[in-house]
Amino acid sequence: MKSAMQSLDAINLLVRTELSKFKEIYVSILKSKCDLLNSSVDTILAAQGKKVRPLLNLLAAKVCGEITEITINSAVLLELLHTATLLHDDVVDDTLERRGKPSINATYGNKVAVLVGDYFLSTALIMAMKTSSMQLVSIVSNTGRDLSEGEIFQLESTREGFFTEERYYDIIFRKTASLFSACCQIGAITGNEANAEKGELFKEYGHHIGMAFQIKDDILDYFEDKIGKPTGNDLREGKITLPLLYALNKAGNTVSQPYKDMITHKEFTAGNIAALIGFAKSEGGVEYAEAKMQEHIDKAVGLLSAFPDSEAKNALCSLSHFIGSRKY
Repeated sequence: MKSAMQSLDAINLLVRTELSKFKEIYVSILKSKCDLLNSSVDTILAAQGKKVRPLLNLLAAKVCGEITEITINSAVLLELLHTATLLHDDVVDDTLERRGKPSINATYGNKVAVLVGDYFLSTALIMAMKTSSMQLVSIVSNTGRDLSEGEIFQLESTREGFFTEERYYDIIFRKTASLFSACCQIGAITGNEANAEKGELFKEYGHHIGMAFQIKDDILDYFEDKIGKPTGNDLREGKITLPLLYALNKAGNTVSQPYKDMITHKEFTAGNIAALIGFAKSEGGVEYAEAKMQEHIDKAVGLLSAFPDSEAKNALCSLSHFIGSRKY
């Protein structure tokens, strides 16, 4: 296995033909006769991210065998589902920016954003039928349920004000890691349907990578250089993520009580947000979260040792480490 970490561009290059096909299908399947819908879709496409989930799907298939038409269709399906959840989440969270650009709800209003989210979800169902696999439909259906439950659990916990570290992990598994897990498992299955064991290994790999991805995302919210999401945005929404959760549980009641009061009374002024971030950092919350994130990355990379060395395996190892080292 190569020791040097590849850049994201180099990883993409390994499956550039398949990614190009993925993008072609993704754009074409969303075309509509409705001008407002097309305008909304164009806005979304202009603000697309790193496409980590399709990349995981394609590389998992390549490690296990070969990337097939079903693999690419499933990558489109999963990205459509992901985008639908983002559109709906932005409405729920009243998020006005995504990846540094105005969100759909900020540009077109909540009604349009919800309906566009429904359109993406309906299109995902069309792509699910194109796979002609009830096994894949079952995985995606259960994943969609997990995604919804995760967001509702988070909303419930936000209203309560506090939750345990165990509750935090359950939420981020459902709202983030479950989709990563599905991407990897489906990639493995479509790459080699005859080997169920490979699918299970990649399901677990995706679980750990997804957990690491969300923990890293939460860490980035405590720093000023995050692109497309203002510092402390989670705190403004009342979301207590791992760095602050650790600090609140670690510090004694006398020290932590003023910060707990801010959260309980939802006093998320700019000054209080800065105080909460400073408190989390001073109590070692960021370092703790980074250690937990690294545990998941190490477990994910360890699972890849079950597969023979290959360019695709090296790329997955690099992608795993990229997720932990990214700055945005």
